[in-house]
Amino acid sequence: MSLLVLVRHGQSVANLANVFTGWLDVELTPLGEDEARQAGQRLHDFHFDLAYCSTLVRSRRTLELILAHLHQDSVPVKAADALRERMYGALQGLNKAETILKYGQDQVNLWRRSYEDAPPEGETLHHTQERVFEYFNAEIAPQLRLGRNVLVVSHGNTLRALRMQLEGLSVAQVEALEIPTGGIRVYDLDEQLNIRKASDL
Repeated sequence: MSLLVLVRHGQSVANLANVFTGWLDVELTPLGEDEARQAGQRLHDFHFDLAYCSTLVRSRRTLELILAHLHQDSVPVKAADALRERMYGALQGLNKAETILKYGQDQVNLWRRSYEDAPPEGETLHHTQERVFEYFNAEIAPQLRLGRNVLVVSHGNTLRALRMQLEGLSVAQVEALEIPTGGIRVYDLDEQLNIRKASDL
């Protein structure tokens, strides 16, 4: 048996400014750093054998703060481009409220939540899921099958895509799924990576 723990990074300066972030590399806010430490507090009973994050600083810093709180700084960490946030293309850096005024609420909702609709020059959630799960199958799943406990700190859309695959969510379910900054999802897995139990912390 193994444990897989998914954590969304803490609030970033782009979250606070209400802009589309995607692959923009932005820091955590002071609140975001607190959310990362609080995630560490909620994980105080967990021991991890290895950890993964994206190459973006908001993901890396959140993981760093969690492991520091747990006194598990020696846990091996792998940062991967495949775990980056969904690419928002031409919307990156734009204010969400101003984008709604320009394109309308319905269009922006499609770009933000739809599984198959891509922002201009960006990725669909479907494309995000494909790259994330390819990495998961190649790098993370083998570690879980060895009975190791794995921590993954990533981004809202990345984790939505991963949860869709792991939990067998429908398109409608994943489009409605919201993951808060600092949010934690824990999976207790058997040897075949079937979910024995899933819960939020």
